[in-house]
Amino acid sequence: QVQLQESGPGLVKPSQTLSLTCTVSGGSITSADYYWIWIRQPPGKGLEWMGAISGYGSTWYNPSIKSRTSISRDTSKNQFTLQLSSVTPEDTAEYYCARDQTLEAVKGRGSWGQGIQVTVSS
Repeated sequence: QVQLQESGPGLVKPSQTLSLTCTVSGGSITSADYYWIWIRQPPGKGLEWMGAISGYGSTWYNPSIKSRTSISRDTSKNQFTLQLSSVTPEDTAEYYCARDQTLEAVKGRGSWGQGIQVTVSS
């Protein structure tokens, strides 16, 4: 039974870098069977796929935010992280980490964390 939990700051100032960590238990982030994914949902809007890292360490990003996004991992801690630079209030959202068998995280199939609210404000 895999569990994922997001952690990080709930409030970030504009122009700063947001860093979130997903801690995984019950499964290894080096597993070749899964992708490890970040998704966000701004208030009143739909889910936005941000990017993913594979069990091999390969990464993929949403082209709309690719220039500001970095996903990495720490295999010794079984964690993967999201860094989003130069944040603006438009980056305010609920952020989720997830595991799925494809690059797209499917709610009814993959495993999701509970989410963490991040507000960008001065």
